[in-house]
Amino acid sequence: MMIKEIKDKKDLEKSVQIIINSFKTVADEFNLTKENCPAHPSFITFDILNEYPSKGIKMFGLFDDEIQIGFIAAEKADNSVYYLVKLAVLPEYRHCGYGKQLMDFVFEYVKKNKGEKISIAIIDKSIKLKQWYINYGFRETGKKEIKNLPFIVCFLEKEAS
Repeated sequence: MMIKEIKDKKDLEKSVQIIINSFKTVADEFNLTKENCPAHPSFITFDILNEYPSKGIKMFGLFDDEIQIGFIAAEKADNSVYYLVKLAVLPEYRHCGYGKQLMDFVFEYVKKNKGEKISIAIIDKSIKLKQWYINYGFRETGKKEIKNLPFIVCFLEKEAS
């Protein structure tokens, strides 16, 4: 397994498919559609992902030889906080430690860039996912109902050290 930064068009196109296919399970579970939740990652487009670098978002892919099976991105929010963006592992590769591998990589990236904390937002009712993040060391910092989202958002964070 290898993690590398996503920079070229070919890897960006693969990453779009990884995100869509990975988040489709969430969209199906919570009945999310383009109509009721157009910003959900299961509906991401190449153009949206292609804008990430200009927004300061670093993207990384997890590869099994030449086959991409995962994706993660980190966005610098301020001098000390980074947002974890779109952690995705293809369903057939889940429960093998690849999500943790991507998380460990991003935490090292954040520490190397002098970040102190990583924050993430998830669907509050995604109990299994929330527990996975808590087991990784994240703590819940709040919940919020956000206009145009058909669910309550749960915010979690973890020190980078």
